[in-house]
Amino acid sequence: MKKTLSWLIPVAIGLLLAVGIRFLWLVPVNVSGASMEPNLKNGQHVVAVKTAKVKHNSVIVFDASGVDPNAAPKENYVKRVIGMPGDSIRYSKTGKLYVNGKYQSQNYISKYEQQGGTLSGYNNGFNLVTAARQNDWSNKWSLAIGNNRVNKVPKNCYFVLGDHRSVSEDSRVYGFVPKSKLVGVVKVGFWKSNHKIINDYQN
Repeated sequence: MKKTLSWLIPVAIGLLLAVGIRFLWLVPVNVSGASMEPNLKNGQHVVAVKTAKVKHNSVIVFDASGVDPNAAPKENYVKRVIGMPGDSIRYSKTGKLYVNGKYQSQNYISKYEQQGGTLSGYNNGFNLVTAARQNDWSNKWSLAIGNNRVNKVPKNCYFVLGDHRSVSEDSRVYGFVPKSKLVGVVKVGFWKSNHKIINDYQN
């Protein structure tokens, strides 16, 4: 009996730890669509770490229901955090991005991927009806991206963009993402060629 317990207990503890890590700290995510190309591909499997700290340029997973009116219940989106709470954001029509007055080189994407698409389709900024419904901001947060206006990210919110700006629907359309919607921060293995761009990009 003692001999059986000597190997059974470690196995049971290992299984409990594995389940705990999977469901308490790590969330498996399947990337859907082309909005994060070229850095994350459609169908790629990644992991979101619930306890990881969100920073500028972190790639995050968030629950898009209630943020994007087109999202299905509990549908998760993968986007990159461009603006943290309190940041000032300015985005020109040519795709030049400034955060707190500092130009962002965005070397993780090409010039083509920085421009067009969603930006050209929403010249007056994101959907203010959605923004008002989220946080009762009404017209106080008129984020008119593309006309060089400076806009401030509200408290407890993020401004997010997809890496492939020409096809991504993101904060330019549906507004800021509340912290309460955060699922976790995306991480990829160190053996992946893009691990620095995803895990710890420094502008």
